[in-house]
Amino acid sequence: MTKFGIIKERKNPPDRRVVFSPDGLKKAKSKFTEASFVVENSDIRVFTDVMYEDAGFTVSNNVSDAEVLLGVKEVPISDLIPNKKYFFFSHTIKKQPYNRNLLRAVLGKNIELYDHEVIVGTNGFRLIGFGRYAGIVGAYNGVRAWGLKYNTFSLPKANMLDDQKALEVELSKISLPNIKIVLTGNGKVGSGAKEILDAMKIREVSVEEYLNNTFDEAVYVQIDVLDYNKRKDGTVKDKSDFYNNPGEYISDFMRFASVSDMYIAGHFYGDGAPFIYTRNDAASKDFNIKVVADVSCDIDGPVASTIRASTIAEPIYGYDPITETEIDYKDPKAIVVMAVDNLPCELPKDASEGFGEMFLEHVIPAFFNGDQDGVLERARMTKDGKLTKRFNYLQDYVDGKE
Repeated sequence: MTKFGIIKERKNPPDRRVVFSPDGLKKAKSKFTEASFVVENSDIRVFTDVMYEDAGFTVSNNVSDAEVLLGVKEVPISDLIPNKKYFFFSHTIKKQPYNRNLLRAVLGKNIELYDHEVIVGTNGFRLIGFGRYAGIVGAYNGVRAWGLKYNTFSLPKANMLDDQKALEVELSKISLPNIKIVLTGNGKVGSGAKEILDAMKIREVSVEEYLNNTFDEAVYVQIDVLDYNKRKDGTVKDKSDFYNNPGEYISDFMRFASVSDMYIAGHFYGDGAPFIYTRNDAASKDFNIKVVADVSCDIDGPVASTIRASTIAEPIYGYDPITETEIDYKDPKAIVVMAVDNLPCELPKDASEGFGEMFLEHVIPAFFNGDQDGVLERARMTKDGKLTKRFNYLQDYVDGKE
């Protein structure tokens, strides 16, 4: 018997998401009868305590008798319970300085930490995450930003709506002019953004059509890494060559930027890959993009107009490509930037339900099948007060040497 605890989210600003919805827990319990679950009471969770009780689960202010504790965001150091197994996004795997003490505390309290971000299959691809919902909300926010920039329509903020269906209902009430939208990425984030564009019945066109034709309706193109990067030596190879030798490539995105009105950035950006566009590119007279929905949100990174993250409260700002500074997004010179870095928080119900489905499919079974696929082994960052072999590269970070 393994006892799991659903913990209260304590990070500020409050996050209403949870690993399992009440229905998700019921499915987990029916599938794995040898599992038991306790839910820590919370006044911020999108699902109320009563909803969990109605689903048949104990809600308590003390979950210390659970062996495995499941959360979303970082757990404050003072709330970590020693000698437990914890699942949450620790934001330490890239040596983020602001969480160094959190990882030190995890080691000091003999906690086994499993970071959601490193729950991967044998091929190294992530098995769970909120990426799809980031893409859904990011695309919605991008369209909303267009209406605000040009005073052509007004959409409510995503976090004021119940779910994806409600977003799509609002979008059905508006119409876009004959703009061109370019979407980078075809993983979970890109696919989520595509769901919104398709729900709006925006026509998808090929790269060839997009670059060479004009249209009397809004259209979009979804492009992959070899569409917007090219080898410096002019040879054409496959995607794996790009991933293995990113330094041999330069960006070819300007051919899209020169004919696009909106850009939705839903790509994964790898170390050593060329910037998609630089600040010089954005200042070029050929750069035509007016609205950027940067779901990926790497600050001062591959989408050069993203100079800071924005917030759910204030999701958009203006970027002046000439002065490379922030200005009012209504200014005619401004490229509108939407760069909210916690987009799935705006759809907490859908995001939690989807996350729980993935967690039930890929993680819970590993506790009852001897971890036959190595899911837990690969995701375990700490054990017996030490970093595991896979995460030894973090030792200097823990020691304060970098």
